Amino acid sequence: MKKISVPLIVAAMGLAASAAHAAPASNGGILTINGELTANTCDVSGNGQGNNFTVTLPTVAANTLSAAGSTAGSTGFNIALTNCTPDSGNVHTFWEYGANTLSDGNLQNNGTAANVEVQLVDYNAGQKVIDVSKADGAQNSQTVAIASGKANLQYAAQYISPVGSAGPGSVTTNVTYSMSYE
Repeated sequence: MKKISVPLIVAAMGLAASAAHAAPASNGGILTINGELTANTCDVSGNGQGNNFTVTLPTVAANTLSAAGSTAGSTGFNIALTNCTPDSGNVHTFWEYGANTLSDGNLQNNGTAANVEVQLVDYNAGQKVIDVSKADGAQNSQTVAIASGKANLQYAAQYISPVGSAGPGSVTTNVTYSMSYE
């Protein structure tokens, strides 16, 4: 499987070492890091907004989320791939673990509404809740075929109140995603 990242947030890290004259500590060792960078395999656009995009959930009454486990405001979005090289194969989205990832697999609300999180749902092969806290391949992110250099991946975001009793206020979060090619 070949994995190409298209993150919403890009970070670069450099590593420098000058150990020409220093001997390793007796209880240490050597860490070797290898990697590879390749060109993007496809052009990526979420909801026609480019690779960085926004999904706006509808305004709903807080009492809609009064019961534990209740959901509301499901809003569909797509990630369209074009100009893929090679023009066939398979692809799925990997939702990367980050600062907003909660242990229940949902995304943390950074707004003011109480007892509410954001949940992602995959619609590529039925309606499956995505668990962002899991590793690539274990999130319920379904694989889609690339045909003639194109693929379209269908998802939704929705409010969820795991404990119920959601309070009024704003809801905002974000997540980094990567396209994983097979």
